[in-house]
Amino acid sequence: MAKRLYLLPLLLIPTFATYGQTQTGKPLTTDTIKTVTIKAYLSAQPVISIPASVSVLGPSQFKLQADNSFVPALNTVPGVKMEERSPGSYRLSIRGSLLRSPFGVRDVKIYFDEIPLTDAGGNTYLNAIDVNSIRSVEILKGPDGSLFGANSGGVVILRPLSTLADSNYAKVGFNAGSYGLLHQNAAIQNSLGKNQLNISQAYQSYGGYREHSYMDRQYFQLGDKYNISAKDGLKVLALYSNLAYETPGGLTLAQMQANPQSARLATKTVPGAIDQQIRITTKVFLGGLVNEAQLSDHLKNVTSVSTMHVDFANPFITNYEQRTENTYALRSYFELANGKNSYSWKVNLGMEWQQTKSVINNYDNNAGVKGNPQKFDNIHSKQHFVFGRYAADIQNKLHLEVALSLNYYNYTFQNIYPLNQSGFTDRNFSPQLMPRLALSYSLTYDFIARASVSRGYSTPTTAEVRPTDNVVNTALQAQTGWNYETGLRLRNRDESLYLDASVFYYRIRNAIVRRLHPDETEYYTNAGGTNQTGFELAFTDWLIRQNNSRFIRGLQFNTAYTLSSYFFRDYSDATTNYSGNPLTGVPKHVIVSSLQVKVPHQLYLFVQHNYTASIPLNDANTVFAPQYHLLQSKIGWAHAINHKIKFELYAGADNLLNAHYSLGNDLNAVGSRYFNPSPLRNYFAGFNVIF
Repeated sequence: MAKRLYLLPLLLIPTFATYGQTQTGKPLTTDTIKTVTIKAYLSAQPVISIPASVSVLGPSQFKLQADNSFVPALNTVPGVKMEERSPGSYRLSIRGSLLRSPFGVRDVKIYFDEIPLTDAGGNTYLNAIDVNSIRSVEILKGPDGSLFGANSGGVVILRPLSTLADSNYAKVGFNAGSYGLLHQNAAIQNSLGKNQLNISQAYQSYGGYREHSYMDRQYFQLGDKYNISAKDGLKVLALYSNLAYETPGGLTLAQMQANPQSARLATKTVPGAIDQQIRITTKVFLGGLVNEAQLSDHLKNVTSVSTMHVDFANPFITNYEQRTENTYALRSYFELANGKNSYSWKVNLGMEWQQTKSVINNYDNNAGVKGNPQKFDNIHSKQHFVFGRYAADIQNKLHLEVALSLNYYNYTFQNIYPLNQSGFTDRNFSPQLMPRLALSYSLTYDFIARASVSRGYSTPTTAEVRPTDNVVNTALQAQTGWNYETGLRLRNRDESLYLDASVFYYRIRNAIVRRLHPDETEYYTNAGGTNQTGFELAFTDWLIRQNNSRFIRGLQFNTAYTLSSYFFRDYSDATTNYSGNPLTGVPKHVIVSSLQVKVPHQLYLFVQHNYTASIPLNDANTVFAPQYHLLQSKIGWAHAINHKIKFELYAGADNLLNAHYSLGNDLNAVGSRYFNPSPLRNYFAGFNVIF
């Protein structure tokens, strides 16, 4: 694994390398932090001066976590909550966007490099990706639609390739653990002349803590960068994922206390998870081309074209759903830049277009076998937007950004069975402007203040328009809102200490919420709105600076705190008024803290604690998941056999306190089946070899 650090400014974990110079030319010692850049805003920029809440997770962050999932690393970022209700079943939310997600990822836009991974219908198959095949993750928190189109939660960009021309290498990794965990990964990179080829592969299987929770995933990824000329580079990106996992289903509190490993039990009227063989299989193919051309000294263009094919099947309690989805996307933007010592500026103009054609068929579920047809629909989703951005740096102190996008969205639907409609019915949404105004100011070189205002806009996803009750809901409106934010970043002179804090107020209108019918099929409706006030803080410091002489070669402390004071503003149904209630599924407090200790002979110990406050599980706030404390640790040893071969051995444990908790609850569950118990104390061990 490369030892290059792409540092998260909001939760910084130490690097294992020595870097050259800071922006001011000050020499860096081994206990300092490299000035981090982020490419999400269309060109590389230092994170410290960006007037937005952003985070970057790189190899060094992932290295210290159990490398079987994105969950532990992403949960170290303030404002981000990632859950795994059962093995392979991800949920990702940024600043409360979980409200709309019974599973999966909604209200967050995700890119695979310059290629949209989120389809035109708003669905994202993040669980198809193997974590070991991603070099870094960039996270933009809060609505950022001025450059990335419709979203109100945030943007995540997965970087599959290093930005550096790394040397040739081959890597093999393997780990195993409790409950039948097996995870193997391999990669090879070859740089020859103008070309850099990277191929990675992974296989993962896991028996699971609970009954009926087995998962396995086969994953292949290809990345090829070819420098057509000194000013023109072409990337070919492709991935294939075959993921299958069983879903054990939710338990009531009494059932969880009696046997937390049980799958969902049958009732007098409804069969259980094992009876119905509930499971999900997802096959994803994504391929695309990205071309970056420097057209002149001041003008460049970045263009990507891509296609994605998804085969999805889900035998559930009430039906057996099959989906076939084909997505086509084009994204292109120009950047005109002019740099001077006292005043430099950039102008971006661009567009993004997507279309997803979905064939959704539902059948009776006869114990995991397709039965009689229930309903067949075709849904075509289309979205496109144009955007412009102006950014300026004045006197190397004031950074100003003004951006605006104009967004278009519509879907058409056609019922094949039972109505056999001959044509499509249109549902068009009014074009929407999404502005963003932001600035940051360097009070000193090491103290930067920032502020921003931006508009969020998020259309209902295909899964919300046509949910499990099989009714196309054309009345469902997009949610919108304005986000007001301010913050600061502080570092010491040698950059061994870093603090990042932000406070925001996000006022959402027409918030989309999930509801359930008595037969447990779902539907979505617009609540009046939410008021979301939040505070996020991340701090890191080398308590003992990195050195080569003491027994303690380095001791670093990290902490991340999230305060989410989120409430329904005006929301009621036919029987109950929920106005003033805390937002469903969102804990008010989350604190993630860690220590890393480095000792001689390349040994390290990493310990992390996660405190999560109680979580409201229904809109009425009558049921809460209790608070929990999670403690995990990892110990590792790295050894260079020679100048070409490096070996790493590690072992770790999760949930050392043996806490009873649920990492992913079923919100507003019928029959009070809210809980998906997570594993008790469990262990893992593995190795990596780099040639």
